[in-house]
Amino acid sequence: MTIAQEKKVVVEVSGWLRVFDDSSVDRTWLGPPEVEFMANPVPAHEEFIDGVATRDVTIEAQSGLRVRVYLPEKEPEEEKRSEGSNKLPVILHLHGGGFCISQADWYMYYAVYTKLARAARAIVVSVYLPLAPEHRLPAAVEDGFSALLWLSCLARGDSNEPWVTAHADFKRVLLIGDSSGGNLVHEVAARAGKSDLHPLKLTGAVPIHPGFVRAKRSRSELEQPQSPFLTLDMVDKFLNLALPIGSTKDHPITCPMGPAAPPLAELNLPPILLCVAENDLMKDTEMEYYEAMKKAGREVALFVSGGMTHSFYLNKIAVEKDPNTKIHTERLFQGIVEFISMH
Repeated sequence: MTIAQEKKVVVEVSGWLRVFDDSSVDRTWLGPPEVEFMANPVPAHEEFIDGVATRDVTIEAQSGLRVRVYLPEKEPEEEKRSEGSNKLPVILHLHGGGFCISQADWYMYYAVYTKLARAARAIVVSVYLPLAPEHRLPAAVEDGFSALLWLSCLARGDSNEPWVTAHADFKRVLLIGDSSGGNLVHEVAARAGKSDLHPLKLTGAVPIHPGFVRAKRSRSELEQPQSPFLTLDMVDKFLNLALPIGSTKDHPITCPMGPAAPPLAELNLPPILLCVAENDLMKDTEMEYYEAMKKAGREVALFVSGGMTHSFYLNKIAVEKDPNTKIHTERLFQGIVEFISMH
């Protein structure tokens, strides 16, 4: 008679994720039940709700790679214009989650990117990224870039997605990413700079609170308060699970301004709006990236949210209950929308 052995947890990350000794992964939320709704999936809806319709599209049959498309409803003045003048910029969104958790259809992203689609009058295309440790980096970079290549196929007419094809201005495509998605924004932009995407034009990139770090702790990591969306334990464990085996945080994906990364001056990057939260654990290394970009002659602007912590704008409870968080969220949106409108 064989007795089945119970699986043992070998890595646990703050209620978000458990890795077992047989390499299986459980992402069931075990944190406070009152915040679980932010990690619940929102079904796609092709009817307009609050001015935005959504649909999920498989863009690679073989791999199953999918995106969620957000289409804003036409406003009255747009109805009066000719079809050609109503084309909308496209924002390719790469979600965060330390490369290990979250999905494009989570409520926290749905709430933010329906709002951005409305405010920026833009099509948002959010990628369902592969997660580590099952899919270690650079898997998420590759799928993010594949989504950009899919958009370039649509631009050339080699493929078709009715919503995007009919409404997109492919000469105004931007990247945006939250937290670890900000790292992916840099990597995908760097790959795009070496590729022929014609007639698509990548005109801007917005890394929001990117997960830029070094193997050695920064002062802000040691001194800034930890938040519900980011603790040192989460940073260490997620990156240990996500980076290629044997790598440290000095890897180019997590430290693009470090010596192991391609020199920033040699990269063909679009204009970048770097968004930083003043009390983010990773503020110092984010600012190090900003200074390195300026020194390299790259076009980079800085938007700082004073007194805020990592990914504060994704925390719907704080945005609704704390007036200061709400004000800074509105200012962040305004800054991003202005950047999009200029690019």
